[in-house]
Amino acid sequence: MHKEPERLNAEPGKAHPTRQPLNWKGELLLALLPTLTVLAVLALMEVLSHQRVLFASLASSAFLIYLDPHYRANRVRTLILSQAAAALVGYGAGELVGPGYWAAGSAMVVVIVLMVLFDMVHPPAVSTTLGFAFHTGPESNLGLFGLGVGLIVVLVLLQKVAQKLLGHFRQVTKFHR
Repeated sequence: MHKEPERLNAEPGKAHPTRQPLNWKGELLLALLPTLTVLAVLALMEVLSHQRVLFASLASSAFLIYLDPHYRANRVRTLILSQAAAALVGYGAGELVGPGYWAAGSAMVVVIVLMVLFDMVHPPAVSTTLGFAFHTGPESNLGLFGLGVGLIVVLVLLQKVAQKLLGHFRQVTKFHR
């Protein structure tokens, strides 16, 4: 009678495959990858923009990619669509309603609904929505759009590198057994 609950991002009909732990060197390298990426992007974003709320989204996405780059929420399609929708909806709400809580709240609801409807659930995108809905700086529309695209590109590259590192460490581990 007891049925296991469905996982939100598990492949239909399949259990979610958890990432097998690596040796301590592999885990350290894989953990350093998102940390260094976030720090580098943090420095760049600080020069270009003062939208510090976006760092929360970037850091959360980077950690999820480290945790399991093969997880459905961390696929390239999901990263691109969810983060792009979040940036556009957040920015649009900020422009229509004015930066603040009403814009952020309404944009958050819209993005969550879009992510569920279009099967592109990546929870850190909700933070991206808030960052763009609260934007108040002198950044131009083009600058904020560039910032959003840059965020997506960094996350996709991070996901690809993490997958390659995992594959490399799995081969090295199999070879040494």
